[in-house]
Amino acid sequence: MKKKVLSLLVKNHSGVLSKIALLFTRRGYNIHSLSVGTTENPKRSRMTIEVIEDSKMMDQIIKQLKKLLDVIEVNCHTKEDSVIQDLCLIKIKITGAEETNKIIVLAREFNVPIVNFSENSMIVEFVGRERKMEDFLACLKDFEILEYIQTGVTAMKKN
Repeated sequence: MKKKVLSLLVKNHSGVLSKIALLFTRRGYNIHSLSVGTTENPKRSRMTIEVIEDSKMMDQIIKQLKKLLDVIEVNCHTKEDSVIQDLCLIKIKITGAEETNKIIVLAREFNVPIVNFSENSMIVEFVGRERKMEDFLACLKDFEILEYIQTGVTAMKKN
């Protein structure tokens, strides 16, 4: 089984997310991550759904999604034909100048902005591919992570 990323262009009104989530639930499909937002057209929303399923299951999921009246378009994304990004916010405990400097250097190396700085912690914002995020998190293993939140993936076809 592999991670697959789907994006759905859907009508932007209440109940659409529930209908799609119910389709996954009734069929026993697991949603690994989900993100939803409005598009350039306020009457439309884009849903990005990451699932872990085999190819046969994925074909079935796509067919069932296309049957829903509120679904306008369904795309399956790959690393080759799409930009697939994650976002996470990480609050890191800081106890002194030396530790603070190490985190600042690390953030610069990964091109990760520091979005909040306080006396006892800083919050960094990571946006990028999953593998790069895993590498960044591995570099933070010597620091105390106070809080961590990750959005679902977002994807867009390159062409």
